[in-house]
Amino acid sequence: MASGKKQITQLSQKLFKLSFVDGRFSEERVAGVLAYLEKNPPAKPVPVLRAYSRLVAVEVAKGQAVVEHSGPVSDAALQAIAGAMTARYQRPVAASTKSNASLLAGLRIRVGDDVYESSVAGQLAALSAAV
Repeated sequence: MASGKKQITQLSQKLFKLSFVDGRFSEERVAGVLAYLEKNPPAKPVPVLRAYSRLVAVEVAKGQAVVEHSGPVSDAALQAIAGAMTARYQRPVAASTKSNASLLAGLRIRVGDDVYESSVAGQLAALSAAV
């Protein structure tokens, strides 16, 4: 059983590596991988596709900065955030907004698993944890 899981993981990782061109994630390659799997399905296609899908979702999230806010965010601020995150991660990062009234004021930015907190709610939570 563990061997089957290992094979699924290895296959999904190989497919994921094929999804890159010159070190950059390629939507065309993903489409090619999926077309290949459709024509040549592995022994256990659903678990392989789930594992591959998780890897792709993580990679896509690395290219998106979700800016949570409680008030308005100007286009200039959004472009500045995208530029700063692009420079920080050395890859193109697009910014999108998501309203979150619980922040009270300020911003929370998520890029993949990284979170940058600059909200009143975050500061209050940090203060209460420190006490």
